[in-house]
Amino acid sequence: MQKLKLSISFFLSLVLVLSLAMPCFAEETTYVWSSTSTPVSAKENEENKKEPNTLNLESASAILIEQTTGQVLFEHNPHESLRPASVTKVMSILLIMEALDNGTLSLTDTIPCSENAASMGGSQIWLDPRETLTVDEMLKAICVASANDCVVAMAEHLGGSEEGFVQMMNDKAKVLGMNDTTFKNCHGLDEDRPCYF
Repeated sequence: MQKLKLSISFFLSLVLVLSLAMPCFAEETTYVWSSTSTPVSAKENEENKKEPNTLNLESASAILIEQTTGQVLFEHNPHESLRPASVTKVMSILLIMEALDNGTLSLTDTIPCSENAASMGGSQIWLDPRETLTVDEMLKAICVASANDCVVAMAEHLGGSEEGFVQMMNDKAKVLGMNDTTFKNCHGLDEDRPCYF
């Protein structure tokens, strides 16, 4: 048993010494992915940026950002205007959460459903204009079921109208530095296409 403890202690000490010594052996380099899917230095990547879609992605746009430094590791048409669909609800939820945080709204507040909210289509929980839900219930429906009817009801409650809430969304986007973002509605359904169920 004593020999096992000594072996483990020796092994852990060795790992610690090697992990502390490792930075001395390697030059600090930031890596990005090239079209061959092999890591290359950021400097080499800048020199070789001849094709706009070096990963041969089928998507219209993409960006990969290192979370701790904010460094862009890969981008392809990062400023392309695209329809965000229900990702739109992330901004709607942010504004709802801020209203909860600043006391404008409470989880127990009841929110009515307008005819407009009930008619949204797409992902919904089939709210009826005669019913009300609490903010807590609305948030759960928005986050779990991506409920268009609930997000519109919340938007009308907070913004006075859906249009007023969309203006709040766009104002918040500017504050956050989202300069290429323009929200058209609070739910993400395409404005120029019929709803699909």
